[in-house]
Amino acid sequence: MGTTININGRTVGDGAPVYMIAEMSANHAGSIERALEMIHVAKEAGADCVKIQTYTPDTMTIDCHNEYFNIAKGTWEGENLYSLYQKAYTPWEWQDKLRDEAKKVGIDFLSTPFDNTSVDFLEELGLGFYKVASFELVDLPLLEYIASKNKPIIMSTGMATLTEIEEAVNAIYATGNRQLALMKCSSAYPAKSEEMNLRTIRDLKKRFDIPIGLSDHSMGSFSATTAVAMGANIIEKHFCISRAIKNPDSSFSMEPDEFREMVERVREVEKAMGTVTYGVSKQEESNACFRRSLFVVEDIKAGEKLTAENIRSIRPAYGLKPKHYKEVLGKTAKHDLKRGTPLSFADIEQGD
Repeated sequence: MGTTININGRTVGDGAPVYMIAEMSANHAGSIERALEMIHVAKEAGADCVKIQTYTPDTMTIDCHNEYFNIAKGTWEGENLYSLYQKAYTPWEWQDKLRDEAKKVGIDFLSTPFDNTSVDFLEELGLGFYKVASFELVDLPLLEYIASKNKPIIMSTGMATLTEIEEAVNAIYATGNRQLALMKCSSAYPAKSEEMNLRTIRDLKKRFDIPIGLSDHSMGSFSATTAVAMGANIIEKHFCISRAIKNPDSSFSMEPDEFREMVERVREVEKAMGTVTYGVSKQEESNACFRRSLFVVEDIKAGEKLTAENIRSIRPAYGLKPKHYKEVLGKTAKHDLKRGTPLSFADIEQGD
């Protein structure tokens, strides 16, 4: 269970370290200098990958201001879709510079395309893998086009029914591309803890037998670290230089110190999860002596019977295991036994 995928030479999936994605999104707030700085900040905060989004207002929607295109509630209440994407998009002419900076820094560079033209652009840019946003999961022709490039795909599943997820996975697999990871996601900004439903991570892993992650829009790192304990292989989180730099995504994004703390907690959870193991661990070895065993608690002369009064199960663990207690009761001491002596089979006449 838990097939892995390969991203830029790195294994992602069960048995490998959790892959940490820092989502820049609109947090550059229209400044390429800030976007370049964020790549360095993401690396310093422990991210394995920095992600952007590749679209323009016109590839995302149309410039229309009737009721269908105006946002009625939520984080972007009162915004018009076209105007929102004008504020939020990452200019395409920046992206080769951002890619080069990421390579220089030593962090993976990823983008989410939203139509065929952005896929073509990212192909020219030489991206090694793709991200699919939750809202695009139902766009099967787009999924097929992305999958046709035969590169790994990380796909978010926010709002999707199981049937929709199966349709999306099958559309990708039909192209012959099986390099896929799915991301549990709650497409609310920010997402509430009670709507995260992280148990779905285990169910997705069981159903699809591929790497599963969490695209996390909740505040703080609790959901992310819990997801790792539930088996998540990838964590994606929006990050910013400062929430004081206002933009469409700043209110639910992590600042650098918060992102760094989340990565540290994830790494600690990974260590704590360990492997299925039983018995005495290396760290426990020095304490194993504090288990119980059978000891002589009153002096016993040779030929005397062992009784509940002269032997007991006590700490430390230098005598016979307590499971032998009933077996040795009533047997005869082979020689004198002094109080405080660990009991062994060598002390007992075996013919009784």
